[in-house]
Amino acid sequence: MAAAAVDCPGSLKSVRIVVVGDKGTGKSSLIVAAATDSFPPNVPPVLPDTKLPFEFFPDGIPVTIVDTSSRPEDRNMVAEELKQADAVVLTYACDRPETLEGLTTYWLPELRRLEVKVPIIVAGCKLDFRDDNNQVSLEQVMSPIMQQFREIETCIECSALKQLQAQEVFYYAQKTVLHPTGPLFDQEAQALKPRCVRALKRIFILCDQDRDGALSEAELNDFQVKCFHAPLQPSEIEGVKRVVQEKLPEGVNERGLTVTGFLFLHALFIEKGRLETTWTVLRKFGYNNEIRLADELLPPSLFKRTPDQSVELTDVAIEFLKGVFMMFDDDEDNNLRPQEIEDLFSTAPESPWKDAPYDGAAEKTALGGLSCDAFLSLWSLMTLLEPAKSVEYLIYIGFPGDPSSAIRLTRRRRLDRKKQQCERKVFQCFVFGPNNAGKSALLNCFLGRSYENHGSTTDERYAVNMVDDSGSAKKTLVMREIPDDGAKGLFSSKESLAACDIAVFVYDSSDESSWKRATELLVEVATHGEATGYEVPCLMVSAKDDLDSFPICIQESTRVTQDMGIEPPVSISSKLGDFNNLFRKIVTAAQHPHLSIPETEAGKSRKHYNRLINRSLMAVSIGAAAVVVGLAAYRVYAARKSASA
Repeated sequence: MAAAAVDCPGSLKSVRIVVVGDKGTGKSSLIVAAATDSFPPNVPPVLPDTKLPFEFFPDGIPVTIVDTSSRPEDRNMVAEELKQADAVVLTYACDRPETLEGLTTYWLPELRRLEVKVPIIVAGCKLDFRDDNNQVSLEQVMSPIMQQFREIETCIECSALKQLQAQEVFYYAQKTVLHPTGPLFDQEAQALKPRCVRALKRIFILCDQDRDGALSEAELNDFQVKCFHAPLQPSEIEGVKRVVQEKLPEGVNERGLTVTGFLFLHALFIEKGRLETTWTVLRKFGYNNEIRLADELLPPSLFKRTPDQSVELTDVAIEFLKGVFMMFDDDEDNNLRPQEIEDLFSTAPESPWKDAPYDGAAEKTALGGLSCDAFLSLWSLMTLLEPAKSVEYLIYIGFPGDPSSAIRLTRRRRLDRKKQQCERKVFQCFVFGPNNAGKSALLNCFLGRSYENHGSTTDERYAVNMVDDSGSAKKTLVMREIPDDGAKGLFSSKESLAACDIAVFVYDSSDESSWKRATELLVEVATHGEATGYEVPCLMVSAKDDLDSFPICIQESTRVTQDMGIEPPVSISSKLGDFNNLFRKIVTAAQHPHLSIPETEAGKSRKHYNRLINRSLMAVSIGAAAVVVGLAAYRVYAARKSASA
């Protein structure tokens, strides 16, 4: 397996190396010596950018070397250059110990302060000037510094005058950018890093075309040609298998190279310093330096949409996910256990659902796993909130089609309202209400949990599940709990309601102040919708129906909803498990985006005023038309009269 220059997603097209260090350490001379293969007698204080031709190094990628000033007054300019660097060469003079000390007292701490997170090569320049009587090995000098500053990739001593390792300094700098060790290998554990293992496992599965758990000679050859543009000879294949078998017997079986053997080979390449081999493979399969799919494979244009459009999975993607679920549901009990979910995502950088907002957002089975509906619901939630991430993870787990075939953009909600119908399959419901109104209990019960499972929360939270829709296929409902103190921040953005299909306002029916606050929130949402054009259907929910309602609760709440033109409050009791078909009512209201939209008094006045203006304009236009018609008739009459005379 030989390395080859790559031109594929994830590979860099150029490398920018910035050289910094104390005054007089030989920065400019080092650059000229590397670029011209000669020692310059007179060098300006700061060189212009030096471009090395693309054939200068075997990787075939052009390198730009940036010289910098050592003057204190130019430090801001140097800082800007460092922020654009792909790698940094940090110089000291071998004959001046104070410049070596300056690495730890100023330069390395300064790079940390500037948050320069790129490989650092330390270059000891002017090796020819070092006192021969004071020979100290580079390892002795640099080992304690590298222990303290682990961002240093390597150290090298050089001499521009003697043409000693000047070019090697920039070769190593380029190599650390193109083929970094950090993402692949844990030096302390002497093992491949988990994300690297997951990526290589995915590549192995993609190359194992007959799905027998081993790469045959033909499959190994196909892999070799894809990555390195050259086939392996039979003797080379036997040599590879022999090396693996000697060190790791389970790495080879009668069918070929196993995934364990494939991983072992790459660990071996890295240990021998052949990182370019593993990086060539990763980049050929679309990975970038973070060992994630390169941006080119997920162009932003794929997800471009207006604020009131959403993204949903296509039927093709849903069928693929159903197949994946069945494949990993080993005992066919409609339950993906936590370990099975981990196995499913073992070819992705990590499981996408371990953290908020996905952790705990779907209904769990009695065994702590996910049913097929819950599994698909979580994918729908991820597609709604982070469509690029959803498509990325579909690719990781083997989605075979073009990424664009996995998702679809919904019609704009404004157009839905105009057409008085909605074609969406996933609806997002914003759940408003004061603290202790019962919002969290409502979301818990939506996920089949006890109403007191988690208690009240002051954090934003999501819950997603499928809802039976009478007469049609199931719909996915996403409920987003908006904390009371988070509502103000939500309304500060013009487009905050654009993603909302329906808003629900929960209040404690036994607490008058709770009802008043829910009503205030309803008016705020209605006002915001009228002002921005993002009006949404609204529904009031009278929670804790098992408690005694406060006096005149029903009359007042009914009057308010009637005045604002929406349905009367739906009474529920999370404690008693009585939800009065609430979730189906939410979905039904969301499917009719032109109904249940609340109107404020100001909104009604504005609408009345607009009607008056329109009627006036119509009257004026009718009057103008009558004048035009009358004038035309008069002209005809006058013409006839003139003709008869």
